[in-house]
Amino acid sequence: MNGTDPDVGRLVVSCTDRPGVVACVSSFLYRRGANIVQSDQDSTGPAGGRFFLRIVFHLPGLDKELPRLEREFRQEVAARLDADFRFRAASVPTRVALFVSRYDHCLLDLLWRARRGELPIEVCQVVSNHPDLADEVSSFGVAFEHIPVTRATKPEAERRQLDLLKGNVDLVVLARYMQILSGDFLDRIGVPVINIHHSFLPAFAGAGPYEQAKERGVKIIGATAHYATEELDEGPIIEQDVVRVSHRESARELTRRGADIERTVLARAVTWHCEDRVLVNGRTTIVF
Repeated sequence: MNGTDPDVGRLVVSCTDRPGVVACVSSFLYRRGANIVQSDQDSTGPAGGRFFLRIVFHLPGLDKELPRLEREFRQEVAARLDADFRFRAASVPTRVALFVSRYDHCLLDLLWRARRGELPIEVCQVVSNHPDLADEVSSFGVAFEHIPVTRATKPEAERRQLDLLKGNVDLVVLARYMQILSGDFLDRIGVPVINIHHSFLPAFAGAGPYEQAKERGVKIIGATAHYATEELDEGPIIEQDVVRVSHRESARELTRRGADIERTVLARAVTWHCEDRVLVNGRTTIVF
């Protein structure tokens, strides 16, 4: 990931579908000397549906050209199509804050992948409502902030979190953070928040989901990564996966296998988000 060509950029666009959108965007890039090396598109309907486009392009001197590209695209293309868009240099990692409580499997997996260059991210901060994982995090050279949360102190805790992170990160990942973020926090942080949970919800909500699953004799366990919203576990889904199990697995083995799926699904979701592969369309997503 760290060896990405500094002259490679990405452009994502969403607008009302109509004839000529691709031609308009590609012509703009052609006139600036950019070479399109990958293009993905999808439409919810050819007549008035929503159109989504992701383009990877090569342009010498991209770092200097990016501000001009953004300005001129806004004036010449986005205004004409009434489109939402964003440009990004593929070589620039996404600045990420990881939130965690006591379960360490997702946190340590993301830190390990980031250190190996397997994720296009820079982990700037770990925030936890418990001090347990401070030493583990420090071994990766990442800052750890313990901010306790109780029902009475939650507003103050979220203010501290916002003071620490606002303007300093591009993404927040809840790597098994066992607290519900308020709508005010989600609005004010100003960046997407990705959450991971076991796929038993809502059937096995609450404490001990794998114990409940064992009691009910489930045959499939899994995990879901989604964008966090004010509605608990109702945000647009990015990625899911499952594994078959049987009556032979103990609750402990179900927990172990569930943790494997949780970290894999979360790593995929973070990767795809940071590679601009995920476009949100209301309550759902388009993943290229």
